[in-house]
Amino acid sequence: MVYNSFLFEVADHIATIRLNDPERLNALTFETYAELARVFAAMEADSGIKVVVLTGAGNGFCSGGSVHGIIAKLLEMTADEQLRFTTLTCAVVKNMRALNKPIVAAVNGIAAGAGTILALASDIRLLSERARFAFLFTKVGLSGADMGACYLLPRIVGHGRAAELLFTGDTIDAQECLRIGLANRVIAHDKLLSETYDLARRLKDGPLKAIGVTKALLDREADMDLAKSLDLEAREQARLMQTPDFKEGYWAFIEKRPAKFNRS
Repeated sequence: MVYNSFLFEVADHIATIRLNDPERLNALTFETYAELARVFAAMEADSGIKVVVLTGAGNGFCSGGSVHGIIAKLLEMTADEQLRFTTLTCAVVKNMRALNKPIVAAVNGIAAGAGTILALASDIRLLSERARFAFLFTKVGLSGADMGACYLLPRIVGHGRAAELLFTGDTIDAQECLRIGLANRVIAHDKLLSETYDLARRLKDGPLKAIGVTKALLDREADMDLAKSLDLEAREQARLMQTPDFKEGYWAFIEKRPAKFNRS
């Protein structure tokens, strides 16, 4: 797979997507959105990829949509053209959440606007001590409900904090992100990638089918009542009990050795 708007590589079954416009803090273009939607869809069927790391080149994670490359052009579009664009941006998030593999965001600097949503749509967020988040949509007269923000953010930080962040567009630093649950960890900047890949390797060596089911149910159960959630979990757990990974997990525990889960 070859992409023009970001660097893409696979090593040791870990795919790395590195947004690659450091002079503009990895601002997104129309092409970036299209390629991100495509790459996350394509990785679902790629058995050589077990875990995805998403990060940015240079000093920023992603500063959101390019002011000149996207926002200025949107002002000249028809309503139908604008809807096609917003549908494309939402397809990125839809494909990230549908991907049955863990996504770890290594947030190495500013995440603003759509950049915050790329981090939200990831499963785990590891932040450099230099990272900052800013949900800037209302700053340009748009709704804070962009690319799934009103679905994703309250489920991570709670309704009240999500409302304040989306209403004001204020910038918060890495420690505040950690305090409110937006960050899983805050890491010294020069150790961010090494710790990210340590986690990615740990996930890669884990029970990937079970992790995939867990990811899917975290989303599906968000809108279910308890009875439906319990029924779904009972059925999925029983299905996983039929897999070789469950037997391997048991014998590894009994024999006091590391489990060797199925990699296919």
